[in-house]
Formats: sequence, structure tokens, C-alpha cells
Amino acid sequence: MDIFLQPGEYFVGDASMRLRTMLGSCVAITLWHPARHIGAMSHFLLAQRGRPPRPGELDGRYGDEALELMVRGLRRERVSLAECEAKIFGGGNMFPSRPRPLMDSVGTRNGHAARDMLAQRGIAVRSEHLFGDGHRQVIFDVASGAVWVRQIPPAVPRPS
Repeated sequence: MDIFLQPGEYFVGDASMRLRTMLGSCVAITLWHPARHIGAMSHFLLAQRGRPPRPGELDGRYGDEALELMVRGLRRERVSLAECEAKIFGGGNMFPSRPRPLMDSVGTRNGHAARDMLAQRGIAVRSEHLFGDGHRQVIFDVASGAVWVRQIPPAVPRPS
């Protein structure tokens, strides 16, 4: 069964699932257990919110909270995080022709935050496809753990 994740969503599933999403500056994290063929995927917009969430208020739009929701879902399936492999995708610059401020773009911050969050939990990152210009299409096959990604450059504006 195919599941398409919108921004702010996450999903935990078994080998019968293929999880898909489309990313710009957002980031997707996949977690996969190679022996059990159970995995999870999130699609977050920002690394974290400006204030701590209230109890029971986790929101998948924020990377730290999306990861916590994925972890909880995997634990319900009795999946050991120490045995999971992670992959990270996205963090693209959607407007490369516009001048950027000196600070990092949202996509760059999201990508670095995903790396840091996984490292803090001791989850090994097996591969990543981050940054650059344009958006990405991502497909995660939970049966095999394979993730296919296609990066599409932004359209060049036509002169008027």
C-alpha cells in the first residue's frame, strides 16, 4: 500500500508499505529495522518550534517532535532504535536566484538539525541526500529499506 506524507505528517508501517513524499526546504527522515522490515518516515517543516510543547502536544511539523513521534511509534511495534538505520533527505533551496541573507537557509538548518537529532539518539545515518537547489521526490520501500530520491531543479524564470 502506498502512503503519501504531507508536510507535518509521519507514518510507521510494515513491509506492505511504500511511503512517499515531496520535499523542498523540508526534511524527511526514514528509520528502518532491517531484520523486522518495519520502518517510519517523517516530513518536517522546521527543526523545532520556538517554545517547548505542552505535554501531549507533539507536532510533526517540527523535526525534534516528529522524530519523537516516530520513535514512539516504533517502540509500540517493539522495534529497537539501536538496530535501526536512518536516512535523511531534503533541505533544498527553493529560490536559488533570490539573494539570501548571511544566515543559513531554512533547508540547511533543517538538514543539520536532522543529523544532530539522530546523533543525539545514537541512531546511525546510513545515507543522506541533502541541500542543493530544487525539490525532491522520495519513495521509501519498507520491505527492503530502499529509498529512491529524485531531485528536480527549480524552473528558470522566463524573461517578460
